[in-house]
Amino acid sequence: MYTMDKQWEQIVFALIVLAVAFLIGRVVRFVVGRFFKAAARKLKVDHTRYNFFKNASDFIIILIAIVIIFRSIPSLRLLGNTLLTGAGILAAIVGFASQQAFSNIISGIFLVIFKPFSVGDRVKIGQLYTGDVEDITLRHVVIKDFENKRIVIPNTVISNEVIVNSTIVDEKVCMFIELGISLESNIDKAQKIIQEEALKHPLCIDNRTETELAKGEHQVMVRVMGFTELATQLRAYAWSNNPTDGFELKCDLHKSIKQRFDNEGIEMAVPVRLITYRNQPNTLS
Repeated sequence: MYTMDKQWEQIVFALIVLAVAFLIGRVVRFVVGRFFKAAARKLKVDHTRYNFFKNASDFIIILIAIVIIFRSIPSLRLLGNTLLTGAGILAAIVGFASQQAFSNIISGIFLVIFKPFSVGDRVKIGQLYTGDVEDITLRHVVIKDFENKRIVIPNTVISNEVIVNSTIVDEKVCMFIELGISLESNIDKAQKIIQEEALKHPLCIDNRTETELAKGEHQVMVRVMGFTELATQLRAYAWSNNPTDGFELKCDLHKSIKQRFDNEGIEMAVPVRLITYRNQPNTLS
């Protein structure tokens, strides 16, 4: 009779543990689902692709409940030790094989939380990759470069790189137009030509502050950066609405300024070398 009562107590205990695990699983599944839905909205992706995380949470909770049951019931303890030993070896193998994948997932979660960039932003990752962010997942980021190629970068790589985001706060960009004119050329005339060509371009905008306007600063400042043995180095600061417009503005100004320089007698700096031959042999007649 005592043995029968003990068995019933063990069965009731196992049922209670499973019921508690089921309830905890529902709560955890709900919380995880809410988190990934919010993350998917920020990443602009379909949240259903992350449903396996909810299923994984259920599996882990049920597994813990089974371990508790096997460890708490003496008649199942020996069998449980054997199963746990085999499961531990399998878990170690699976864990080692999936270490990099989980690292990418954790890095992806941090990208969701701290948001260094979003879909559509123009970014530079490290020194190698530049383009527009096309897709973000919890494993990798897809960047479309200027040659229309897709660069797939694991999240762990991005987490260890410096990220330059051109559109995170303000898309306006200042383009440096750097030119070298000969030392004999008129600096004031060259500066005026650069400013006139920049102001004529439709993509050049006025980004002066009220303080700069009060000081009378020009919309396109041109400064003398220094001198070399060959040239006077000039730098113009031309603003545009976004990096794409800025790139077009810079390329067009290089062409138009060079044409104006040629027409108005401003010489671009070019290296000139004088070669002297010594001990030249006599020319045979």
